[in-house]
Amino acid sequence: MQKNYRKTLMACYLGFITQAICANFAPLLFLTFHKDYQISLGHIALIPTAFFLTQLIVDALCAQYVDKIGYRRAIVGSQVTSALGLAGLAFLPEMLGDPFIGVILCVILYAIGSGLMEVLGSPIVEACPFDNKDAVMSLLHSFYCWGSVAVVLLSTVFFSVFGVACWKILACLWAIVPLWNIVNFLRCPIEHLVEDGQGMTIRQLCKAPLFWLAVLLMVCSGASELAMAQWASAYAEAALGLSKTLGDLLGPCLFAITMGISRVLYGKYGEKVELTSFMLGSGALCLVCYLLASMTANPIWGLVGCIACGFSVGIMWPGTLSITSARMPLGGTALFALLAMAGDLGGAFGPSMVGYATQLAGDDLRAGLQVGCIFPIGLMIGLIIMRRMTKKNQVQKD
Repeated sequence: MQKNYRKTLMACYLGFITQAICANFAPLLFLTFHKDYQISLGHIALIPTAFFLTQLIVDALCAQYVDKIGYRRAIVGSQVTSALGLAGLAFLPEMLGDPFIGVILCVILYAIGSGLMEVLGSPIVEACPFDNKDAVMSLLHSFYCWGSVAVVLLSTVFFSVFGVACWKILACLWAIVPLWNIVNFLRCPIEHLVEDGQGMTIRQLCKAPLFWLAVLLMVCSGASELAMAQWASAYAEAALGLSKTLGDLLGPCLFAITMGISRVLYGKYGEKVELTSFMLGSGALCLVCYLLASMTANPIWGLVGCIACGFSVGIMWPGTLSITSARMPLGGTALFALLAMAGDLGGAFGPSMVGYATQLAGDDLRAGLQVGCIFPIGLMIGLIIMRRMTKKNQVQKD
């Protein structure tokens, strides 16, 4: 029987939506955890740290062990741990003596699932025999954006109708998504990027200059995206004097929408555009957006810069994965895992750099965003070097 790889693609779409649920649901409840469980704000701040640190650890472990475990077992495990972590938020904090321990354990559980999905979703789709894989990869990553928007909007509607006190019911409802996707991943065809034992080792990857260029691109991609995304709400509140709710809707929510739109557009029309050139244009637009948000005296135009930045960064992460896997076809799972780790590192220190620069400038967020300009600049420099390196290798082969 002919394999239906559309089932694989749909399962990965839902997997990226699950990843968005894991990343965005708990932050909506930070003040609720503080009030209901008397968890200090200092401890609350450790929740995103635990989430991203767990993802980094999973990225590193996947590079070494996921081929031995097998794609199907690992990807099914990602949905199991995601479901357990999300549903556990409704029960575990009250079952343990310290609610904070219960929350952190649940966060670590679904962060394991999120990390596995982040590493495995892309190579699973890359291994499928689709035409124009660059466009398919871009469309795949757009589902993280749509998932993020859905979590914010649907959760806000749920809380408005039923009240925040019913958040435990919503946690269980969100857990249904990965539970359903377990069945999808058990039934869909899954291929491997390279034959067993033929993929490059971590040591071989580290000896390749192209790999380190790809790491630079991923760090700059993650930093360009998260530095603006995580400060967009604060920008909307500070510059326009909006409430927290409106700030979230006009900041991170619209940022995610424009990022998703850019990925869908490339997914539909990407075969007509050379990917490296498109990414260079995206890097240039991203730089303009950072400059607009950080230097304009008009707060409306500054907010436009924040939102348009989402469109500019949309192709950076999936595009880097595509151009690198095409140039290093034997990179295998280790390549995707290490690049995911590089992207997470960029996403971790990018917002911190902007925040630290803001503090040094007397809490001037615009000055902090000026520092963020180095991220798209670094991306463009890396792309230019990669393009020249590729042309040089082609000339030598000819």
